[in-house]
Amino acid sequence: MVHAIVAAVVQVVATEGAQYPQTERAPLDWRGYLLLLVGPLMILWMRRRPVAALTVTVLATWAYVLCGFAFGPAFLTPIIMIVYSLVSGHRGPAWGWGLASLVFMIGYSTWLTPGPHSWLHHAGVVAFLFLVLTFAEWMRAFRERRAEKAEKAAEEERRQASEERLSMAQELHDVLAHNISLIHVQASTALHLIESHPEQARSALSTIKTASKDVLSEMRGVLDVLREGAPRNPTAGLDRLDDLADRSCLDVKVVRTGEVRQVPHGPDRAAYRIVQESLTNVTRHAPGSSVLVCLDYGDDTLSVTVTDDGAGKRDAVTDLGGGNGIPGMRERASALGGSLTAGPHDAGFRVAATLPIPAGETPKESS
Repeated sequence: MVHAIVAAVVQVVATEGAQYPQTERAPLDWRGYLLLLVGPLMILWMRRRPVAALTVTVLATWAYVLCGFAFGPAFLTPIIMIVYSLVSGHRGPAWGWGLASLVFMIGYSTWLTPGPHSWLHHAGVVAFLFLVLTFAEWMRAFRERRAEKAEKAAEEERRQASEERLSMAQELHDVLAHNISLIHVQASTALHLIESHPEQARSALSTIKTASKDVLSEMRGVLDVLREGAPRNPTAGLDRLDDLADRSCLDVKVVRTGEVRQVPHGPDRAAYRIVQESLTNVTRHAPGSSVLVCLDYGDDTLSVTVTDDGAGKRDAVTDLGGGNGIPGMRERASALGGSLTAGPHDAGFRVAATLPIPAGETPKESS
């Protein structure tokens, strides 16, 4: 509405001023004012019917010119309509009516006005029209590039959000699988021993209490990434590996070789989760086994090996259902450009992963 009012005021007022030096042109009358208001009125329709608005505006302008009224501001709304139509994607009608207007003006100047017009006049008309069309094409290309850039940015944001959701789901799986398996095993032990060996049952219940507290703490750490300003990486890492071994209720020995050091948070977290998931599998399938965890710090790789002796297979927990443990561990290693193998080893089972350590990355900060 505002644009239409402004265009109407400019066309009417400016044309009244422009007609005085053009003494050879007819003075404005009711027909001239009416035709000058057609274009501003079409501005109200151009978003809904851009081609129809363009057509009516151009034809009204032609009628205005044929009536012999003054040149100048009357061409404002046709220019607006041509530019808007082309920018909004109606290139054919915009170019068609633009070129038709060019032919009309040259024909009108050549045969319907008194006195000859030089080729400079015609060249000026051609140059002005193509300048308008070129400007409109530039605006259209600019808007398309901006829209494409915005779409790419939105797509990248969606991709990052999807990857973050998958990462969080994997983190929650690892945290819950390990601690719930531990709680389940210890609860079964407590129920079995509560009558005959109450002290051992008490120890199992104490382990359940600790494990439940740990799972709540780790879940809080994982979910903290949803809060604005929270750390973007969960805190679990190899600096907590000894604590993980102590809480596993397994006979776990941790051996570190090579140049022991802090590593970037990606391989650090992946190594921790691989060990955690491996201990979860031992707790499920061979709860009485001894486990050897080996960490070998190479120059540009971190090797993680988790081996159990299989001594507890007879006490395997059979009612916990299946899981995504080994595929999940393999996905973690592959995401970092590493590899993971898992399979029987002697009487037990072995998980071996090799994780690259990218040079120049910031090591994981201590919790």
